[in-house]
Amino acid sequence: MNSPSTTDKQTLDAVLDGLMRRYTERVPDVRAVIDAMIDAGIIQTSDEIENDHIAFRTMGVPNLGLASFEKIFLHYGYERRDEYNFIEKKLSAYWYAPPAPEYPRIFASELRVDELSDEAQRIIHNYTDTVTSDPVDALNLDDAEAVDQFLHQPLWQTPTLADYQTLLKESEYAAWVIYNRYYLNHFTISVHNLKPGYSTIDEFVAFLTDRGLRLNSAGGTIKVSPDGDLRQASTVAQMIDAEFTGGDVFRIAGSYVEFAERRVLPPFRDLPADQITRQHRREGFETGNADKIFESTFTTQTGN
Repeated sequence: MNSPSTTDKQTLDAVLDGLMRRYTERVPDVRAVIDAMIDAGIIQTSDEIENDHIAFRTMGVPNLGLASFEKIFLHYGYERRDEYNFIEKKLSAYWYAPPAPEYPRIFASELRVDELSDEAQRIIHNYTDTVTSDPVDALNLDDAEAVDQFLHQPLWQTPTLADYQTLLKESEYAAWVIYNRYYLNHFTISVHNLKPGYSTIDEFVAFLTDRGLRLNSAGGTIKVSPDGDLRQASTVAQMIDAEFTGGDVFRIAGSYVEFAERRVLPPFRDLPADQITRQHRREGFETGNADKIFESTFTTQTGN
């Protein structure tokens, strides 16, 4: 893992700060979770939270998708790692290791658009075909403000409500991306680094439930990897009033907050707690867990 240069670090810091600022403004659960943690004395400020990973969704179409999107973070020293295949949801994904341990991992996925019905493909291409060259190639990746704006700007025309609803019936992921584009899908609190009493996913889920937060129940509230060492949970995406082309307003799923416990790997379980670092814990992701976490934005969870 190569340490980023001071310039790269400042740029990456600014890009991540921009993502988190807009995400926090748009997703009330972020503030609700942080305020509850401060109120309970788990943390004093949000700066104490370790961000395990952030996640993005993309469309697998020419000039876009992972091949385009990943260029941004590869430029800042991230390294692509394992590939994941979500057969039913028709998604491919990778996770990206950060250039230094203080940065979040990145989990980025794309919809395999060519596996959808002809009608869904037609709708998606009607919007995405207006992107005739890779937009990241035209971006100055050393300009943090330009990158921040790019990640929050429309890549294609705002969809009609009819198109959104047609996609929603076939692929809720497609519907989410056609409206939200590269908007930050979630950030993740590393619970294993919290104070005792809250540092396991079971304890933290109990705390969130007591505070009245709605959690994703798909596959069980706590999603556990087969090895038992990656344990995850998430809130249910909050609904936002979205305005569509033509002026229609419809409530759609926005973003959510995830929680992860990465257990210490067997060879290191005798290490004193103050010597345990990120490299001693379960790394990567798990297809089965992520498959259910995706559903935090699905109508089966949001109830809308």
